[in-house]
Amino acid sequence: MAAVTLTNVVKRFGVFEVVHGANIDIADGEFVVFVGPSGCGKSTLLRMIAGLEDISGGDIAIGGKVMNDVEPADRGIAMVFQSYALYPHMTVEQNLSFGLRMNGNPKPDTERRVKRAAEILRIDELMQRRPKQLSGGQRQRVAIGRAIVREPQVFLFDEPLSNLDAELRVQMRVEISRLHKELGVTMIYVTHDQTEAMTLADRIVVLKGGNVEQIGRPLDLYNDPTNRFVAGFIGSPKMNFIKARIVGRDARGVVVELAGEEKTRIVQPLAGAAPEPGSKVVVGVRPEHFGNAGEGDADIAVAIDVVEHLGGTSFLYAKTANGEDVVIQRDAAKVPDTSEIIVSIRKSYLFDEKGLRLR
Repeated sequence: MAAVTLTNVVKRFGVFEVVHGANIDIADGEFVVFVGPSGCGKSTLLRMIAGLEDISGGDIAIGGKVMNDVEPADRGIAMVFQSYALYPHMTVEQNLSFGLRMNGNPKPDTERRVKRAAEILRIDELMQRRPKQLSGGQRQRVAIGRAIVREPQVFLFDEPLSNLDAELRVQMRVEISRLHKELGVTMIYVTHDQTEAMTLADRIVVLKGGNVEQIGRPLDLYNDPTNRFVAGFIGSPKMNFIKARIVGRDARGVVVELAGEEKTRIVQPLAGAAPEPGSKVVVGVRPEHFGNAGEGDADIAVAIDVVEHLGGTSFLYAKTANGEDVVIQRDAAKVPDTSEIIVSIRKSYLFDEKGLRLR
């Protein structure tokens, strides 16, 4: 096992910089997820850690040793890709042992490692099958097993579940979480799916445009986002954003008036300096933070467009008087049968025009 440290890591393709001075500390045995939209630099960071991409600036250390000029095979890492990349003519057992056999590893040790990986992943009964005889989930287990037999210091996962259907993704998330607990090895996982990030990670690194926006535990990011991007990216359905303006300040905090809602005001606690009265801001409200009329800080009228029933929970897709889209979470048994309702904002966040959180 080993810690991984990225210090001012930069990546350029020609004159175009795609990673802008990333600083990330990953503890020994920690499960960290890099998450963000396509093109944010998460896979590029992972490939630089693996040694598959050269770094343009900064340092990458694994186990306290700087790896900038160390070959991928000598970094003590194993990588699992989106593509299973199994040899079609080989059995599962041969796929698992191939790398060790090619490196001249002693046969008894190879057999021990393969047997252990098969037991951990519960694929003992598949050992004599070939890839074409396996399901997508089974193939992904074999691909992970091929990494396990290397007994690496660090596991790297590059969107390994993208090719699976929804049910298998849920199943494999559980398998990977169980694998981490059993092995206790440092794992770095890349995904664009915030649900995977929230359910798998000890800590999440949120990336946007080559910048690290925020690093933290899943619920810390959910409950205390540092900016509007993180607030909107983490959570499903995402946080609602309602335009507003500053109208003053009192002893409790800054007074905010919602756009299109004359005299509908929220008092937001604010330790720092408040924007000038008249300044445009954005109020963020998570779907579960809407209550019934009179339960929170401010009541607003919404017109319901669509109701989405998901078992015990339902989501109401609605519009405010100002025409802004909002999603409201309700218990399925409490979904209103009218198209227009009054809801109350029980908890909210405040962001300035640039998207920075006002605290």
